[in-house]
Amino acid sequence: MTDKNNQKKGSYISHLVELRSRLIKSFIFLIFSFVICYIYSEEIYQFLVKPYSDAVLDKELNRRLIFTALHEAFITYLKVAFFAAFFLTSPIILTQIWKFIAPALYNNEKKALLPYLVATPILFFIGGILVYYFIMPIAIKFFLSFESAQSATNIAIELEAKVNEYLSLIMRLIFAFGLSFQLPVVLSLLARVGIVDSLFLQKRRKYVVVIIFAIAAVLTPPDPITQIGLALPLLLLYELSIVTVKLIEKRN
Repeated sequence: MTDKNNQKKGSYISHLVELRSRLIKSFIFLIFSFVICYIYSEEIYQFLVKPYSDAVLDKELNRRLIFTALHEAFITYLKVAFFAAFFLTSPIILTQIWKFIAPALYNNEKKALLPYLVATPILFFIGGILVYYFIMPIAIKFFLSFESAQSATNIAIELEAKVNEYLSLIMRLIFAFGLSFQLPVVLSLLARVGIVDSLFLQKRRKYVVVIIFAIAAVLTPPDPITQIGLALPLLLLYELSIVTVKLIEKRN
């Protein structure tokens, strides 16, 4: 019994050591990426600001981004660097997680999980692209439409967006869309372990529609553009998940 207990203890400690090693490697990659991204933080921020600047230039408006605290611009660049670093290192972090759990899996389990490991960053990237190239330009034009020119009886109402607030908005939307686009991965994994099936998903479609619009209302600003822009792709992904689950059932 003592030998067995020692073996179990040794195996447990070796797993903890390996886990620590994987976490340290991921942290080193993240810090290295953060330093590189901070060097180019101004260029990255200009890239994130482009949807706003394009919308302003299209309307031939004289607008600017402001900061009202001494440290706000500095903190903003730190956020930009960390955001870009996390975005770049997420595939590496997922790879380290995969290398940690892969030795405990059978070959058929590895083949089953590997596509999800590949699909996760791709879906996150697609969600970010949707925000950057489609949702943000429409939302910005929608918000700019509430401006009014000065007249004899009214003062002008003009948007002067803050640097930190704009960055927080676009980062929150990218993360919200990226995480929400993991819906097919989550439902497919639940189907593989037998928690849900295609019939279960089909019967609860009407409840899912309500839940998706509620989630979109929580994760996005209180405007119809971004809420509908998140809800509609999620509904399409849910239908795609049903098809994927059916394929899994046939294969099983």
